Amino acid sequence: MSLDARMRQALPEAMRARDKAAVRALRTTLAALDNAGAVAVGAAALRGQAVEESPVGVGATEVARRELSEKDMVEVVRAEIAERCAAAKELTGPAHAERALALHEEVAVLRRFLDGPDGDEGVGGAR
Repeated sequence: MSLDARMRQALPEAMRARDKAAVRALRTTLAALDNAGAVAVGAAALRGQAVEESPVGVGATEVARRELSEKDMVEVVRAEIAERCAAAKELTGPAHAERALALHEEVAVLRRFLDGPDGDEGVGGAR
């Protein structure tokens, strides 16, 4: 099962378990994966077209999303981990201790997905 599919399957389970750290980490990481699959809109497509030349009909403006490889998905998850680690490192002092702890909990959730279901390091090698 792909990394994306495992994370999507884990989200409702985390919601049922009321695991706030897992829900936060999974929602934001799945959104990042969805954003990574978005297709860039060309500047030429945005201008210079008359209304009568516009595509018409259901799905006329739909574009297939970019397929992410397992390696691409691992890179996105690693970037999310790095972002959280950097943010937690910036949160020094007792006033921010709770938020830093929450970020570390989210990192732990995401790292479990990189470890894979079989205990390997997932696709992409060492962290």
